[in-house]
Amino acid sequence: MPLYRKSLMHLLLCSSPIYGHVKPLTDIARDLTRRGHRITFLTGGKYRPLAEAAGAEFVALPADADYDDADLDAWLPDRSSRRGLQAVVYDLTGMFVKPLVAQHRAVQDLRRRHRFDAIAGESAFLGLLPTLLAEPRARREPIIGVSALPMTMSSVDTAPFGPALAPGRGPLARLRNRALNRALFAGPFKPLTRALDAALHEAGAPSYDGGFFDVLTEYDVTLQLSVRELEYPRREMTEAIRFVGPLRTPPGAFDLPEWWNDLDGRTVVHVTQGTIDNADPSRLIVPTIRALAGEDVLVVASTGGAPLERVEDAYGGPLPANVRIAAFLPYAELLPRTDVVVTNGGFGGVQQALAAGVPLVVAGATEDKPEVAARVAWAGVGVNLRTGTPTPARVRHGVKAVLHGGHAAAAQEMSRRMALLPDPLEEIARTFEAAVGAPAS
Repeated sequence: MPLYRKSLMHLLLCSSPIYGHVKPLTDIARDLTRRGHRITFLTGGKYRPLAEAAGAEFVALPADADYDDADLDAWLPDRSSRRGLQAVVYDLTGMFVKPLVAQHRAVQDLRRRHRFDAIAGESAFLGLLPTLLAEPRARREPIIGVSALPMTMSSVDTAPFGPALAPGRGPLARLRNRALNRALFAGPFKPLTRALDAALHEAGAPSYDGGFFDVLTEYDVTLQLSVRELEYPRREMTEAIRFVGPLRTPPGAFDLPEWWNDLDGRTVVHVTQGTIDNADPSRLIVPTIRALAGEDVLVVASTGGAPLERVEDAYGGPLPANVRIAAFLPYAELLPRTDVVVTNGGFGGVQQALAAGVPLVVAGATEDKPEVAARVAWAGVGVNLRTGTPTPARVRHGVKAVLHGGHAAAAQEMSRRMALLPDPLEEIARTFEAAVGAPAS
């Protein structure tokens, strides 16, 4: 039930049509509507039920900005043929820069039709950038960024985002970082910069000097859904970037699988390919099953909604006796009973594991996943396999390293630090209310 009889604020929330980007904003929307605020939610048509279940008024992105995150190959032809930085640039351009103009027009249409008290966008929703660049703060609504991604902000203290290099220390590392930034932005990242400038020009906005990876610094405030301990230090960090911690997953009504009690008294290894890169279970789920078939552990796999039969088909026969599988599993119940998570590096899932104190084995190759894997290794909370298609031997080695190393203690310390933060939803609500000048709820 709302805490107020009338809405205090009308807020516009915007997200790229990607589950890991939409879900945090719907959790925020649900909390804000509970407080009595009115929410309009702009994202892909696929996510209408999720937005409306959060109490938001749903508006679909136009067709030239709406794609199916479960079928990215249809939106980005030949995606699977690219590797390394070329794949990173292709994905970033197609998923985030290509929709910019259509996103911007949709936002402007809504701004003409409604008086919003504030706007929030997940940090990869570039349709807000033209407004941030072209309209002075005094003449527009507050615009708040919500980042559910590892931080992309460039710095002399870090290598550029993309190569997944951990930060070095001292003057030589800073020289390396400067050289890498110059080399990559004059070389592999140049097409990304050109595409962003062209999209901004088409949207009637000025060019952006900061470049693709610094967009999060343009928001009036950016709320980073993470903790500082999982992010590289940067001297350029300002007070406008606030680490509020990952959103907390409450226990909910969920039909547990019939094999749930098999977890009792076992060493549990959970493996997942998330909700996007899960069409081919032979990338990570099957290698993990093969790696641990002869080990005294219970392998619990979730397909992220993909058909369960795909796993058995990719495995080539009946699954080993120590494997349990489901389309989705409730992390609030599963993670406290899990010893290791093997993942392709979705940032939300990684942070849920760490919030539960569970160490990780990460095999990421697409989108931001190599950068997530690098941060996991840098923070000491897991192992980075440095590939998206590991061999069973490599997975086995990673799991044993995590089970018998110091990663569990580091993950438990990360969990403790996350728990010390105030409830992120409270902090987010206060940020909106302070930006608008609404009474605190």
